[in-house]
Amino acid sequence: MLRLMSVLFSIVGTTLMGIGIVAVLVMGLDTWKPIILAAIAGFVIAVPVSWFVSRAILKGQDAP
Repeated sequence: MLRLMSVLFSIVGTTLMGIGIVAVLVMGLDTWKPIILAAIAGFVIAVPVSWFVSRAILKGQDAP
């Protein structure tokens, strides 16, 4: 499960960080601090999301 989570994290983390950065820029906050904070928030949120998605994928494989 850890290997699948790592692969998913590389995709999910990049996506969530990008969404956060775009949202901050759309709000007009174009200094370095909000951009970095949005990227960090996306990175932190991606850990549990990757875990839940990998668990759901592995549970789906057990079904007949």
